[in-house]
Amino acid sequence: MTPDPRDGTFLVPDGAPPDRLDRVLKGLRPSLSWTQVRELIARGKVSVDGRLAKDEGIRIGAGAKIEVQVGAARLPEASSPIVPAFDRERVVFADRHVVVVDKPAGLDTVPWGDATDALDRRLAQLLGCRILVVHRLDRDTTGLLMFARTEEAAGKLEHQLRRHTVHRRYLALAHGEVHAATIRSFLAEDRGDGLRGSVTNQKLGKEAVTHVQPVEFFRDATLVSCQLETGRTHQVRIHLAERGHMLLGERGYVREHRGEEIGRAHV
Repeated sequence: MTPDPRDGTFLVPDGAPPDRLDRVLKGLRPSLSWTQVRELIARGKVSVDGRLAKDEGIRIGAGAKIEVQVGAARLPEASSPIVPAFDRERVVFADRHVVVVDKPAGLDTVPWGDATDALDRRLAQLLGCRILVVHRLDRDTTGLLMFARTEEAAGKLEHQLRRHTVHRRYLALAHGEVHAATIRSFLAEDRGDGLRGSVTNQKLGKEAVTHVQPVEFFRDATLVSCQLETGRTHQVRIHLAERGHMLLGERGYVREHRGEEIGRAHV
């Protein structure tokens, strides 16, 4: 069998500053696209120092050994991942049109890569009916998530989301003292370094609007309420990080912050 050209073993050079796994791998394998890099990580084809690495945002330092094995069925894991529990107690509302569930952290809304265990499939099995996705929450985000049970209901819910007649509010803990603001920017899939983010060229991004209100101040963090006018991927995480207020536990958008230069914030 001919080895896959993407396979290889790489050592992060001495003196290299710590950086995200996807960014490090892209630098070591510049011929790979950002999509290819992230798919390899998500599919369990990348290990760091002998341990399977499925989180593209983990920090990698100098001297780390990165292995890519595309031909392998799956690299061995140090331990089996914990699958969040999901049962009927998570269903907070259901009728013949709509189902609303309390989504736990650590569970994808829909399958990603080779994954087969996702919320939409588990809910369909639990209820024994067809489930249609109308909006999503990030893997590590908890909260209420709507699903439709009919094409008609899905169409009406999607229309309400587009017209902003459904109000979505998120609570989050952010670093620093966060003040009330409306943040507007244009978000692109790739701001130039492989991450989603705000761009100055409006033709390259989609408008995103987040209304931020502080709920409670702590010594080094703020509990904030974020109401969305738009539903762009990672919108809250990006807008707060670019304003210098990363979410606690943030692993992706942790590098330089550009909010004042790109996003327009009205206090």
